[in-house]
Formats: sequence, structure tokens, C-alpha cells
Amino acid sequence: MARVTVEDCVDKVPNRFELVLLASHRARALASGSAMTVEPDNDKNPVVALREIAERTVPSDDIREDLIHSIQKNVEVDEPEAAAAPIVQQDRRPMLGRDEQSADGAVDFMTEEQLLRGMESMTPTEPSSAGGGSGPGGRG
Repeated sequence: MARVTVEDCVDKVPNRFELVLLASHRARALASGSAMTVEPDNDKNPVVALREIAERTVPSDDIREDLIHSIQKNVEVDEPEAAAAPIVQQDRRPMLGRDEQSADGAVDFMTEEQLLRGMESMTPTEPSSAGGGSGPGGRG
């Protein structure tokens, strides 16, 4: 294919500044592993990006949306509609992170030996240790 020029792309993206932004963003996407929609023909990523825009294999609106999303620092989260997520009544809501108020003054006490015994009971046994053998893990 002959070299792509700006004139090939201007009819798709009329603003030259926007064309440069879109092509550079697409070239960065290609460099980071995005799939090419045209044959590379031994061209570099900026030329491939311009060719994709000129041949409309990647819609410029999609590139524009991706560029805007990459620049945004605060992404808006769509709130669920009232019908989709009904409001739970106040008396039925769970109290998260709250213990029994009367037990707030009491502090649990555990010795190091009790802690070690508890941790040993939590560790899973290895399948090879069940078969016998000498030493830990059945290796000898």
C-alpha cells in the first residue's frame, strides 16, 4: 500500500489536532499489544494507526471514547435504579463491624502456647505425611 497521508484521514476525522490525538492513542494501544486490524506491511505503529483510521477498520468514535476514558481520573459509577436495588428497612440492615456493646470492656487473652496450638490445628496435613515414612513430609 502507498504511504498513508493526513489527507487520507482528514475526511474521517476533520480536526487535525483530534486526528493526531486519536492516532497517537491508537499507536500506543498497538504498542501495548492491541490487535492490528490492517496488515502491518513492515510499518511502525503510528503509520498502522493512521491506516486503520483511513480505512475505517477501527471506528474513530471508539478510539475517542477509549482516549477519554484513559485520561479521566474520576470515573463515574452508574448508580443502580431504585427498582433494581430495593432499599432495606433500617431495622433489618445488618450492623457491620459492631460487636456486642456489653463486651467492649473485656479483652481476649491468649498465651503463646495456645496460639501455637491453634495455628497447628489449622495447618492442612500433607498427603505424603499420611503414608508414613520417616521425618516430616514423609522424606527420610
